[in-house]
Amino acid sequence: MEHAAGKKVLPDNAYRVLNPGEAYVPIVPAEKSIIEVSPRVFIYGIVLNIVFTFAAAYLGLLTGNVIEAAIPIAILAVFLGKTLHSRPNTISENVMIQSIGAGSGVVVAGVVFTLPALYINKLNPNMFHIIVSSTLGGFLGIVLLIPLRRYFVAEMHGHLPFPEATATTEIIVQGEATGASKSGLILILATGIGALFDFLATTVKLWNYTLSSSTLLGKTGIAAAKRHITLKIDALAALFGLGVIIGLRYAAVIAAGSLLSFLVLIPLVYYIGQHTDVIIPHAPLSGGAKMLIRDMDTFTIFKAYVQPIGIGAIATAGLISILKMSRIIVGSFSLGFKALAGKKDAHLDLPRTDRDVDPKMVLLAEGVLILALGLFYFFLVKNVTQALVAMAVTFVFAFLFTAVAARAIAIVGTNPVSGMTLITLIVSSVILIAAGLKGDQGQYLALVIGAAVCTALSTAGGFITDLKIGYWVGVTPRTQQTFKFIGIVVAALAVGIAMWLLAASYGFEKTATTPNPLAAPQGKLMATIMKSLMSGESLPYLLYGLGAAMAIILEMSKVPALAFGLGMYLPLEINLGVLLGGFAAWVIGRSGKTVRERAARSGQGILIASGMMAGAALIGILSAVLSLQNLGVPARYLSVGAKYLPVGGQWVPDEAKWLTGGRGQVAGLVMFILLGVAAYLLAKKGAQWQMEEEDGPSGDGGGEPPAVEEKPAPAEDKSVDE
Repeated sequence: MEHAAGKKVLPDNAYRVLNPGEAYVPIVPAEKSIIEVSPRVFIYGIVLNIVFTFAAAYLGLLTGNVIEAAIPIAILAVFLGKTLHSRPNTISENVMIQSIGAGSGVVVAGVVFTLPALYINKLNPNMFHIIVSSTLGGFLGIVLLIPLRRYFVAEMHGHLPFPEATATTEIIVQGEATGASKSGLILILATGIGALFDFLATTVKLWNYTLSSSTLLGKTGIAAAKRHITLKIDALAALFGLGVIIGLRYAAVIAAGSLLSFLVLIPLVYYIGQHTDVIIPHAPLSGGAKMLIRDMDTFTIFKAYVQPIGIGAIATAGLISILKMSRIIVGSFSLGFKALAGKKDAHLDLPRTDRDVDPKMVLLAEGVLILALGLFYFFLVKNVTQALVAMAVTFVFAFLFTAVAARAIAIVGTNPVSGMTLITLIVSSVILIAAGLKGDQGQYLALVIGAAVCTALSTAGGFITDLKIGYWVGVTPRTQQTFKFIGIVVAALAVGIAMWLLAASYGFEKTATTPNPLAAPQGKLMATIMKSLMSGESLPYLLYGLGAAMAIILEMSKVPALAFGLGMYLPLEINLGVLLGGFAAWVIGRSGKTVRERAARSGQGILIASGMMAGAALIGILSAVLSLQNLGVPARYLSVGAKYLPVGGQWVPDEAKWLTGGRGQVAGLVMFILLGVAAYLLAKKGAQWQMEEEDGPSGDGGGEPPAVEEKPAPAEDKSVDE
């Protein structure tokens, strides 16, 4: 094996459709062998997997979006490989580190979209069950995708854009050619800034990050608030970074949904109901309280009358996304069966770069996994029939939707797992009820099934990205397929701990000890639907229907209905923070004197935002530990703006008047503006370094540039599991 491969660029036919008789030869051709797996691959891959699992879990529960960690992990792999070792990582080692580490985002998506419902509906969630369901689901996603690899990455070469894989591959290849050490430095600086900013705001409480028009606008804001018209912004680095990554367009759509809720619907409900004696028609939405509309605060009106409309819009948008892919779903049947029914020993005669795990082993693994899921379900319900039904539902839906998830990622970089999981939950609940299982036990089993299926589909979508990167570079597919299991196991263990920690520290409902709960929008949606299906509880179906009608109208108007519905469902303060991040991305992407400089700054903005989000998310985990009641809430010794008082055996924060008043909020506004300025300056400096590296020491371009067709800039990639 060779240790290094010299400076590499992608072949000129990497992105285009091949001509008749033409073959794609990767950077590391089949006849060449370089190091793919080494101790550092395991160390870096596992450590980065754990770090980004905790970060992704926090962000997913906070915002409802799970950003894949492939790009920042690829940058860190290149950076660490070139700065900490006398022998730099081979390009194949960097691909493997990225592949193992990227298991974090896919497992987190499967868990945070479904299992928070266990906490919300008070179903006594068990960390062991979370770990087992996500592990088995992730494994199932891998083995179901393996037979489809050749079709998606080789036979469809040039026909599918693979936006996430393209961006990640370019980073790895550029790192092989130039070093990309300064890109790693930018990422580390941004991570530190994001971590410090959110720690000082949320834990130390040096300023108030929750900005409100009722305070900042004085008498005008107070007068508007009396009519339930209030603008709020959570000025956090995590939300700012998310806005930069998803861009101004989608950030604006999400914020528009929130503005409709808080500037139109809530004031409208109050205006109509303030002179009547109408009470909340559905007590569960207000904790069982009977209240007159005129006595409700803004949040209660939002929860009782407006949020259900958002639920209807989200659910319908998810179903629409499935209907849009109906041809893909139908094609998945024949594609999956053809792949599984292929020649069993054909892999033995294939070149290294086209060699998968033995199909016999894949079929055996599928059987073992299905049996393991059946035993796990039997362990939960102690009923053979119900366990068999749950096992069959899991396999059927995972099998049907695997190709859908892979193709969605290959085409647009977006995996509609929440819509597919919603269908799985509804169908599985109906079947389980028919099998005699309902109530809390039925909810529990249905949600565990949903978590397994959701993780399988999320894993399939993420893994096809890994395999396409390996195809372009020339990594042995069998190596990627074998070691991806490690990434899933590590992420499943980490996400089980993260879920317990975040639920214990932040919670999902506002209480005296959890004043700033995590939004967990998908989890709350699943919780509401499960409770309705399994208990027969009365719910505002008319409001759901209004949301459904709104989603259809939005689709007819070519507005992303899922993003808009998510905005209607989430609190306004979250989405306005994201919108300001999107505006910062717009400013950064349009600064610079030349097209090249603007593109470089835009790409650096994405890199910086990734770092800020990672840093903020990691510090959010640390803050969660410091807020644990079992540890005596160590955060009370660090807090400047709040005193912690012992109430009922627990420490409850009592924030100072200067923090909640004008001084604290003005300070928060100033610090948030400075955060945007810091992002702009970092992007400017990072773009300068990037162009210097590309030009080389002679300033003449440093040799031949990669001869590839132009692709969309990484800033446009929307690699978000929805």
